[in-house]
Amino acid sequence: MINIPKMKVGIVAVSRDCFPESLSVNRRKALVEAYAKKYDAADIYECPICIVESEIHMVQALEDIQKAGCNALCVYLGNFGPEISETLLAKHFNGPKMFCAAAEENTATLASSRGDAYCGMLNASYNLKLRNVKAYIPEYPVGTAEQCADMIHDFLPIARAIDGLSNLKIISFGPRPLNFLACNAPIKPLYDLGVEIEENSELDLFEAFNKHAGDSRIPAKVKEMEEELGAGNKKPEILEKLAQYELTLLDWVEAHRGYRKYVAIAGKCWPAFQTQFGFVPCYVNSRLTGMGIPVSCEVDIYGCLSEFIGTVISEDAVTLLDINNTVPSDIYDADIRNTYPKYTLNDTFMGFHCGNTTSKKLTACEMKYQLIMARSLPEEVTQGTLEGDIVPGNITFYRLQSTADCKLRAYIAQGEVLPVATRSFGGIGIFAIPEMGRFYRHVLIEKNYPHHGAVAFGHYGKALYEVFKYLGVPVEDINFNQPAGMLYPTENPFA
Repeated sequence: MINIPKMKVGIVAVSRDCFPESLSVNRRKALVEAYAKKYDAADIYECPICIVESEIHMVQALEDIQKAGCNALCVYLGNFGPEISETLLAKHFNGPKMFCAAAEENTATLASSRGDAYCGMLNASYNLKLRNVKAYIPEYPVGTAEQCADMIHDFLPIARAIDGLSNLKIISFGPRPLNFLACNAPIKPLYDLGVEIEENSELDLFEAFNKHAGDSRIPAKVKEMEEELGAGNKKPEILEKLAQYELTLLDWVEAHRGYRKYVAIAGKCWPAFQTQFGFVPCYVNSRLTGMGIPVSCEVDIYGCLSEFIGTVISEDAVTLLDINNTVPSDIYDADIRNTYPKYTLNDTFMGFHCGNTTSKKLTACEMKYQLIMARSLPEEVTQGTLEGDIVPGNITFYRLQSTADCKLRAYIAQGEVLPVATRSFGGIGIFAIPEMGRFYRHVLIEKNYPHHGAVAFGHYGKALYEVFKYLGVPVEDINFNQPAGMLYPTENPFA
């Protein structure tokens, strides 16, 4: 996977001047040792400077971790800690940051070596608020060396998302298709997040595509596609054009990324795309997404933003699907009711898109023509979609969205793709999410979310929730699939 940040967390211990500095230093060393024992030592850097209630120490520590190439920060309260200099460090560090604190090791420490970091975390959080400094604080931020090592490791996917967004450019090719106002894209919130956007026309893309005709790299790219598709290569005659299109997008990314490290694409795929380009872009979109460059359909800017967040959190390919159709009762009765009794029919639905899901996330795949588009167009211009059932296993369905009023809102729902054949077309799977029926009505409909949802392959709700909080999404606007007995504000208690 490319296009994903690699994080290096600088661990800076802090100490109140009325506590022994050695207490924080020794606890820091134990923390670093515990992390290296359990995880990859390359993730962290031990800053040798302990900040002891000194703004000068703060500057020295900041310069040291910057010189070491750290792009994330962990402020570690080895004891009570100096609330001013420790939060100044967080203020001046340009990157994601977290705070955690040392628990008392045993009874012997209580006599004369007590650190009181449990108390110090309160002052640290208070001072962070005074300075308007955002920082990740774990659910329970005080622990042993081993527990704090786990906290830092949990911080990594959050840090990747925050760092990635601050260095992201979204490249779009539009405008949106007619009657797809649901994929609205007010761009002001993107700038608020630190994301750059480059909006282009479909005509710009078409011109670039034509300039790639006869590109010497096309045969090698065709061979890549043939190897990936294998027996699923049902439309070999279209591979040369698809290869030409993939090279067009990859070259555009390199020519237009500017000073940004990471890129995501919101692409146009209909109605004029097929007739002018002579194919559909679905398979190419799936390949780029599989590389780590998310490509959304239908110029869904917040869809590709959501995909990017899931990609850097999971360090894996994601997909973007329509929350598409109900599961017929005959399939539910035959394959789900008795095998997965915890799910009602309303807990299940089918997630679908024409063919943008990478082959790595399909049980088997075939590159074919787009059935829906072929109802109104010649079949030969609808070739290039990747079809297959989505791999079963845990998933997280989620989206970060700016609604029409330019406010950021988000939802997260964990569930699974069931190992049940869909008997349908496109890239599609049967999804099961606890209390999905209620979530569909009182979140997706009530909160005016569009029909596209991003899918990460695994349970990543914990990290996504923290990322959305860090980004400033109000907690009341981070929705989730509430369990039975926990009513939504709009839910009729008598229904």
